[in-house]
Amino acid sequence: MNKLLLSLIFILISSNYSLAYDLKVIDGDTIILNGEKIRFSGIDTPESYYRGKKQICYDNNTEVFCGDLSKKILVERIGNNKVSCIKEKKPDKYKRILAECFVNNESLSSFLVKQGYGFAYRKYSKKFIKDEEYAKINKLGMWSMKFEYPWDYRKKN
Repeated sequence: MNKLLLSLIFILISSNYSLAYDLKVIDGDTIILNGEKIRFSGIDTPESYYRGKKQICYDNNTEVFCGDLSKKILVERIGNNKVSCIKEKKPDKYKRILAECFVNNESLSSFLVKQGYGFAYRKYSKKFIKDEEYAKINKLGMWSMKFEYPWDYRKKN
């Protein structure tokens, strides 16, 4: 084997980097990748299912299950592509791995927030604020609807 290939194998084995072989999308900001539950760091998406209820947004006067919508957008963006993730060193308080995940070198977190189907989770990161501002200014995704931030929804429920 050449040195470059050996170096790449070593980096993949010894780093906080994962490549998807087995992937399941749980909701807009959580996936199971190769058996590990991964929460996208720095963003938050509406709840698909929280304490027995689905989070609702309103598009004009029509109820929309916005958590399901965020999940659908994520599933469509991933398609049949491989997902790679760069993990953070510490898990969250629920023992999920925190990571930023990518498809074709595009951050899924940035994509979701910039398209308006996720929010910059300022409590934990400032990284995706510009993406959120873009979506808000352009009234993309949930910014075209009446919604409740996911963290406020969880507090109330």
